[in-house]
Amino acid sequence: MNIDNKIDRTSYIPFYAQVQDALKEYIEHGEVKPGEQLPSEPELCRMFDVSRTVIRQALRGLEYEGLIVREKGRGTFVAEPKIGESLFQELTGFYQDMASKGLAPVSKVLKQAVIPANAKIAAFLQLPPETPVIRIDRVRYVEGEPIVLVTTYLPHALCPALVEADLTDQSLYAYLEETYNLVIDRGRRILEAVVASEYEAALLEIPEGAPLISLDSISYLESGTPLEYYHALHRGDRSMFEVELIRTREPINGAKSLLEESHEQLAITKEYKKES
Repeated sequence: MNIDNKIDRTSYIPFYAQVQDALKEYIEHGEVKPGEQLPSEPELCRMFDVSRTVIRQALRGLEYEGLIVREKGRGTFVAEPKIGESLFQELTGFYQDMASKGLAPVSKVLKQAVIPANAKIAAFLQLPPETPVIRIDRVRYVEGEPIVLVTTYLPHALCPALVEADLTDQSLYAYLEETYNLVIDRGRRILEAVVASEYEAALLEIPEGAPLISLDSISYLESGTPLEYYHALHRGDRSMFEVELIRTREPINGAKSLLEESHEQLAITKEYKKES
């Protein structure tokens, strides 16, 4: 094991932090691959000549950083790298985000049908209740691993043939642009920490109660017409989000600010969660 296991006992840096940094450098330099096992706690104690308490504290820190996974009765393993998505400022979909990283996203379509919009979906899409919308339920896979469970709603009148489209290995946004010249201009997204239900856990191949990142999104055309609402559940152990921030500006000619629109969407989300 090619690792710097020397502890500076004169340093003000705690022993556990030195061990944590040494193991972190070892992992990040690719000396050990994702899924491979680290030495046991007793072995690490001998390597660093420190107590088991110090080793456990160091491993706990690495676990919080998402670098390792500790499995009871099996040991400690290097975690799979999290898959990053961009939230802002360039609006892209999951397919484009993954393809831009050289990954191969594939979708398993669970449902693709025309349904009447309930009150919640109608409010998000600014439609009268019972208006026909297309609902698409998909599990998104990256490199063969389920990462996201997403339910999407779009006004049927804007893209009627979508209900028959094959979305297994193509971008929904690309389909809408190429088939209907529907180009998303902007969007609003809300993140929330949740846990997996039995159904969600089965589809994402994770334990029930595992952490998920819930993402609610509304996408708009340049005219301001809502084109899409989706609710996505991302595996917490395999996902992270990158956010680019801009300085807020005063709205022009009395238009609503981004913050005001975000608050309105959040209010709708909370209202219907209370009722469900």
